[in-house]
Amino acid sequence: MSKLILKNLVKSYDGKRNIIDNINLEINDKEFIVLVGSSGCGKSTILRLIAGLEDITGGEIFIDDKKVNNVLPKDRDIAFVFQSYALYPHMNVYDNIAFGLKMRKYDKTTIDEKVREAAKALNLEDLLDRKPKQLSGGQRQRVALGRAIVRNPKVFLMDEPLSNLDANLRVQMRTEIKRLHKKLETTFVYVTHDQTEALTMGDRIVVLDKGVIQQSATPEEIYNNPKNKFVAGFIGTMNFIEVENVGGKIKINDVEFVLPDNITQKRLTVGIRAEKMICGDKTVNVNADIVEMSGGERNIYFNMNGAKCVAKVPIDYPCSDFVELHISEKDMYYFDNDSGLNILYK
Repeated sequence: MSKLILKNLVKSYDGKRNIIDNINLEINDKEFIVLVGSSGCGKSTILRLIAGLEDITGGEIFIDDKKVNNVLPKDRDIAFVFQSYALYPHMNVYDNIAFGLKMRKYDKTTIDEKVREAAKALNLEDLLDRKPKQLSGGQRQRVALGRAIVRNPKVFLMDEPLSNLDANLRVQMRTEIKRLHKKLETTFVYVTHDQTEALTMGDRIVVLDKGVIQQSATPEEIYNNPKNKFVAGFIGTMNFIEVENVGGKIKINDVEFVLPDNITQKRLTVGIRAEKMICGDKTVNVNADIVEMSGGERNIYFNMNGAKCVAKVPIDYPCSDFVELHISEKDMYYFDNDSGLNILYK
């Protein structure tokens, strides 16, 4: 069992501003949880607090119901995979993977069995004699993973491990890490600023902003039912359009839409996802500022009620200076202008 609990967790470096501000989070055994947010939101700091690499200012951390606030990092039974790989350049792959086991005084037979088992799982069997400088970025990251899994820890902590890889390798490594999680059946806490990684890898996503949890839910829930404007804008591509409620109706580029009955705000912000701009029953005409190709689709940039917006459309969608969009009320989100909360959030 590898349950992890963060209770009223606080971290401050100067005693004035909290980098981590009263975080409460329960991570279940065998769960793959992703901490996501922009740079400086505190996600990497949370990992370092869990690992014991930094002292907490307030609150408690429990691993398997055991409070570990004052437990040394080496005694927390946690494996940390860093963004920079952190491999020993003078050691070959075998010795890099075996290093932690040697430090813990495992016998040679056990070390050899564990290293070769990890190498097989990560397709490193033919690379055990190579030095890190002879490896590609993806291979180095697999070595870093191998060094972590041979210890069979209770919890894996991963701090943006794929950020140094090119796009194709990131896709490949996402799959390998998910496969590894399924095989090992242990708890993973994964940090990224990449929303695609978060949506494709996590059993649950925790969206952070300025040291505060904005929402914690499954990828589907985060995407389809964002709690507030920040989450809606960070995960996926959401257009935000300020409108005025006149008798339960709003206008977008002079086209009228009906609001849900329980929305009473005089002024509010409507959110529409970029891929939903051509899925509705009402036609809205816009003037395209820029049309760009993006693989099998196009991105159309335009203004709507004075807001800069984008629509994602199929590659063969009619695109010129003048574009017809098709929007429906069912694809709209409604946000309070003052609080930023999703008015219809349940």
